[in-house]
Amino acid sequence: MTSALSALPHRHVLTLPTGPGAVRLARETAERALAEWGIGERHPVVGPALLILSELVANSVRHAAEVSPRTTVVYAASPDCLVFAVHDRHPHRPRLSGPDGAGPGGLATVVELTHGLGGTAVVRGDADGRGKSVWITLPL
Repeated sequence: MTSALSALPHRHVLTLPTGPGAVRLARETAERALAEWGIGERHPVVGPALLILSELVANSVRHAAEVSPRTTVVYAASPDCLVFAVHDRHPHRPRLSGPDGAGPGGLATVVELTHGLGGTAVVRGDADGRGKSVWITLPL
């Protein structure tokens, strides 16, 4: 994904404390970046994308803050897609599909919204096994 990400003309990375205010800051940063990239708030993908982002950052705050004092959000876009990832250093890699994946709650919302928009959701573990990123790709 790194090579595919580097091919996207618009990119921004935000690292923030995994705690109160993280969701608000991640959302505000996304709104500013999307506006700078010409993706207006009225685009039909923007509202659901901000909700997906909020759920992922909230999950990091809720479940990873104790072992991951920082969360990193990657934002990227091209004329035809929007990509973002939320990374923390908690070792648990949630399943996003299957019988015990994306049960009720935030991740179910993430998967439902992502797939409803024709996008993809993937969990990628860090090479050392001590963290992960949830990558979302949405068509524009």
